[in-house]
Amino acid sequence: METRQAISALAAIAQESRLAIFRLLVQAGPAGLIASKISEQLTIPPSSLSFHLKELNYAGLTTARQDGRFMIYTANFETMNDLLGFLTDNCCGGNPCSSASSCTSDACSSAVTA
Repeated sequence: METRQAISALAAIAQESRLAIFRLLVQAGPAGLIASKISEQLTIPPSSLSFHLKELNYAGLTTARQDGRFMIYTANFETMNDLLGFLTDNCCGGNPCSSASSCTSDACSSAVTA
């Protein structure tokens, strides 16, 4: 992921409603959710939801597909993983961590001093 793409993605989720929408879509998994369910679960008015979904889509964090007369929105897991990789690329002085949960300040301190 390029720096410009990371900035766009981070800017998109740096807003309370968009972060909530993205997290809800991550929880929904690949099946995704229709807009009315997102609106219902997060109590976001449809007109506001439309704006937020457009911003998340523009940043590449969500995708939409048509199913009959409904649009189903899903988190773009590839972009999410690319962003996480970008943020942790040089974690612990470039030493690979076994998982994101093992990247702690203590682990980084011992990696740098080793």
